[in-house]
Amino acid sequence: MNQEMISYLSTCYDELRTLNRDLYANPEDSYKEFFACDSICNLLESHGFDVKRNFLDLETSFYASKGNTYPKICFLCEYDAVPGEGHLTGHNLLTTTSLGASLALSKVIDKIGGTAVVIGCPGEYRGGTKSIMVKQGVFDDIDIVLAAHPDVTTNESGTSAAIVPLKIKFLGNSGLSFLNNDTYTSLDGILLTFNILNSILKGFPKDVEVNSILSQGGFTPLLLPIESEAQFYIRAKEMDMARIAENKLREIAIYVSKLIRVQYSFSLYECPNEELITNRTLNRLFSHNLKENGIIDIGPPRDVRSGLSIGIVSKTVPCIHPYIKVIEDNSIRYGTKEFAETTISPFAFEQSMKASLSLAATAVDLITNNTLLNEIKDEFFKKNKR
Repeated sequence: MNQEMISYLSTCYDELRTLNRDLYANPEDSYKEFFACDSICNLLESHGFDVKRNFLDLETSFYASKGNTYPKICFLCEYDAVPGEGHLTGHNLLTTTSLGASLALSKVIDKIGGTAVVIGCPGEYRGGTKSIMVKQGVFDDIDIVLAAHPDVTTNESGTSAAIVPLKIKFLGNSGLSFLNNDTYTSLDGILLTFNILNSILKGFPKDVEVNSILSQGGFTPLLLPIESEAQFYIRAKEMDMARIAENKLREIAIYVSKLIRVQYSFSLYECPNEELITNRTLNRLFSHNLKENGIIDIGPPRDVRSGLSIGIVSKTVPCIHPYIKVIEDNSIRYGTKEFAETTISPFAFEQSMKASLSLAATAVDLITNNTLLNEIKDEFFKKNKR
């Protein structure tokens, strides 16, 4: 079975290599990934996948499948780039890896049963669309979700931060500033909120971090700033802790509003990120297959302080999000232009294809071994009951 997938995937190398380079050469902003989405869908359709474009009325999202039975194994694609910078985090190669896995699995899916699913998730750098998909029930009939991320080291899937993206806005009075020296402004509200927040951070839950920017504060000192706003990333190990900190920040803003008599409002300017709950049994299975395909040096589960949109998916269905080393020069740092350039190197593509085969082999193990699949689901339900 594995040899059959290896042989078939090797015939797809030219297509996948071209796609990887095309995505790299044509970086697109979040929710504007039209070239990427079309290129991916065209490739999947050419290999017999049933592709639904404009999925959930999202122009650059898609849902592709091949097979008609359970279990359903899902591979995720992300393909937006950092505005003005390109694919600094290697979404072009992440997508290539997921497509390679889906093509390899599709070769044997009619023999073993199950369904290979590929979901296109646009807008990752602006909170992503996975939370929308979860709310719409997209993952309710999916058994397993897999995604392998290019990086500077190979590590098993760990955890990620929970992030609440809170916006606080104050509304004050209009007028000329030199005629209203004794008037509190909306900007005063934001600055006072910042100062109070800095003073009481010690009282926040442990391991909570609050990052903030002044996103609006007037456009000329001649006029009172009518509207001022700040954006916050409230970051914690778990969403429950992040929500506690969010409530404290809301209380501060309400207090400031009453104190200086300016109006306030709250909103979320992006989708929140839930923490990733990695399935350890699935981790071990994938690591075994990774070694079988020639990637031997695998580090322990990596916990990251960034938010991952797959976090909310991991509370709906068993998931892993491992990391694959794609660099030969160990001085290259993740998230740099040098890293982006590395994602189209021969070594990176070779690593990507090894990861693809390992993901596909993991899917085959789960489809053909119901006991193993049940073990993974048992772990999932136990963790999510806590």
